[in-house]
Formats: sequence, C-alpha cells, structure tokens
Amino acid sequence: MKYLLLLFSLLFTTAAFTQDKPAYILYDAKGKKISYQKMIRVLREKDIALFGEYHNNPISHWLQLEVTRDCQQHRSLILGAEMFERDNQEAVNRYLKGEIDDKQLAEQARLWKNYDTDYAPLVNFAKANNLPFIGTNIPRRYASLVAKGGFEALDTLPAEAKTWIAPLPIVFDPELPGYKKMVEMMGDHGTPNIVKAQAIKDATMAHFLMQAFRPGSLFIHYNGSYHSDNYEGILWYLRRQNPSLRYATISTVSQSNPHVLLPENKGIADFIICVDEDMTGTY
Repeated sequence: MKYLLLLFSLLFTTAAFTQDKPAYILYDAKGKKISYQKMIRVLREKDIALFGEYHNNPISHWLQLEVTRDCQQHRSLILGAEMFERDNQEAVNRYLKGEIDDKQLAEQARLWKNYDTDYAPLVNFAKANNLPFIGTNIPRRYASLVAKGGFEALDTLPAEAKTWIAPLPIVFDPELPGYKKMVEMMGDHGTPNIVKAQAIKDATMAHFLMQAFRPGSLFIHYNGSYHSDNYEGILWYLRRQNPSLRYATISTVSQSNPHVLLPENKGIADFIICVDEDMTGTY
C-alpha cells in the first residue's frame, strides 16, 4: 500500500511539473490567457484566418496542422501559404492530384529548406482531404527587383510575369507603423525600396488569397508573423479589397517567460502563441 501511495504521489508530482512547463501559452489580443478550444470556436466562424508563424518554430508548425485539422471538422477549407510562389502553383496542383510525387515536386518547385519538416504535413493534409492549396507569394526574383529599383522595376516585365504578382500599380502606404518599424530595425539597410519589396509581397499574397477565396469556406493562410502582425501587411490589403469579410489573425512570439505576455506583444493579433525562447528551432 505504501508503494502504491508513493507511486501515485510521484505520478501526481510529475503531472503537476509537466503542467508548469507547457510547450506554449495562448493569449487573446488583450493578453488574457485563453484555451485552444475557444480559439477554434472563434476561427471556425471566420472567412479568412492569417496564421503568423516564426519560420523555424516547431510549435507554430505543429499548431498550424492541428488548427487546420480541427477547423476542417466544422468548415470547408481552402489552404494557402507564403512559402509557395505563384509560378510554382502548377507543380503544387499536379502534386495534389497525384500526377507527380514528392521528389518531382521538389524538382519542379522552389521549396523552402524546411519544407519536409514544416510544410509538407500541411500540403499532404490538403492532398489527403482533396483541399486546394494556394501558393500566394510573388516570385522572389521580382521582389528583389523592387528592392533594388522600386515598383517601377516591375513595369517592364513581360505579360506572363505580371500574372504572378498583384495588379499594377501597387497601392502603398509607407506610413503604416509596421513598414516604418521595418526601416528602423534595418538601420542603414532600411531603404524605402526594401519596404516596397515587403509591400509587394503583402499585396500579392492578399490578391491571390482573395482570388481563391470562396464564400462559405474558411481560408487558412500560413505566413510569417510580420506579414500580418498589428493587423497590417496582408490584412491591410485584404480589407481594402473586401472590408466586409470576417478576418482573424494569429501571431507567434517568443519570450523568456511565456507565462505573462509582454506589453509589446499585446494587441498584435487576435490570438498570440507565446513560446519559450529556449524552444529548439527546426533549422
């Protein structure tokens, strides 16, 4: 009996200790801790959800898949991602249809270096469930043109290339706080054209996201947090196109103490995934 009591005591202590070290803590915009299930209940009532990640954060990637699975139980889904450029959409579509395998996809599309661990599970979920998966990003070479020569550098592109970016001319507000902060963070490298390159990505992702959206469906879009934090970036462009849709944003932050959300991380999104800064990266 004493042995059993000791065993139960150890199990209880271990469980309590585990609860003190959660993999993440979820907050609302006001910095109040909320449950995962409450977030899912809110998301499944939306039209478009922008899931902001840290590209090398395993918690972000795990939750992207879990959120997608759980939302699919209630809604018809469309999936999309920053990590696929528009001129690779044909290869993605062929993979989803089973016309090419994963090796051929890697040969035909410019996959990110962490694709196998972090994005393949999402693409394969779409494939297994017959869901669309939309590559929304501008081809990187065209964003590089903007970084060097501004929006004007896109004017001379051939017609086919222009089908892979948002319609020109691009609406751009350099006074948006996120863009201004980007210039400050980059110091001497923070030129106006660098910010325009960020804006052309945001505008292009919003354009193709909206183009693929279908009423009655929930579109879950995976992107770096900075592309949707503070309700700017992609969301700013989406709201210009259709302010009546129901939007939600998720952001990922990293803190030394995830148990209390820092003031600077409050209000950056509807839902904030706070991860311990010691969390192992995927690369």
